[in-house]
Amino acid sequence: MMGIDFSGRKVVVCGGSRGIGRATALGFAAAGAAVSICARGADQLEATRQELAAHGNLAHAGVCDLADADAIRAYIAAAGAALGGIDILINNASGFGMTDDAAGWAAGFHVDVMAVVHASQAALPFLQKAETPAIVSVSSISAYRPSGRSAPYAAVKAAVVQYTSSQAMMWAKQGIRVNAVAPGSIEFPGGSWEQRKEQGSPVYDAVLKSIPFGRLGHPEEVADVILFLASPMSRWVTGQTIIVDGGQLLFS
Repeated sequence: MMGIDFSGRKVVVCGGSRGIGRATALGFAAAGAAVSICARGADQLEATRQELAAHGNLAHAGVCDLADADAIRAYIAAAGAALGGIDILINNASGFGMTDDAAGWAAGFHVDVMAVVHASQAALPFLQKAETPAIVSVSSISAYRPSGRSAPYAAVKAAVVQYTSSQAMMWAKQGIRVNAVAPGSIEFPGGSWEQRKEQGSPVYDAVLKSIPFGRLGHPEEVADVILFLASPMSRWVTGQTIIVDGGQLLFS
């Protein structure tokens, strides 16, 4: 990643076993960081942890339901202890609340919004001790347009954009930078877009036509921007959300 060196840095990726989270964790590990990841699925989590460890740096993993505030606090404490501190926090998880009902809203609110709040607050004492601390959260281009298909998801991702700017304002005097990325449609093995493609979903075809480069994005293309935002290369950037969508939002 453009020669960025994260040697000696301690990184926590919430929701780090697959997709964007996995690509981000692997990117940090390849750049020399010690990395901790969490997710609900123990098997996939351990497989990703082993991939991280193959880079020769400390790799820690903890099973955690990111809809559970107590579980988040316990995981962050364990990650901080295992890594010897936390310099960078990545908030990546989503509850994918799509249906406009109580269940859809609860899934989005508890994971997409409150997990960011709980993880950030739990990591704050560690970040305050770090030399160049940073938080990067993952929103979505859905935050920037109305959605008749997934109203709760769009609303909670908009909340992540807003909370990112508020966190940046609150914590700037403590030297903590806070930014976010807003990915477009990202395809990876086992992900929802691959499933739609295999099912021949018209939604997949419509989205594909809306992207001027003629393909969906890859997790690594989002991860590279996350690493940039967490690095000294973006040392004068805070409170921003960077859209990473190959022009999808412009043309859809």
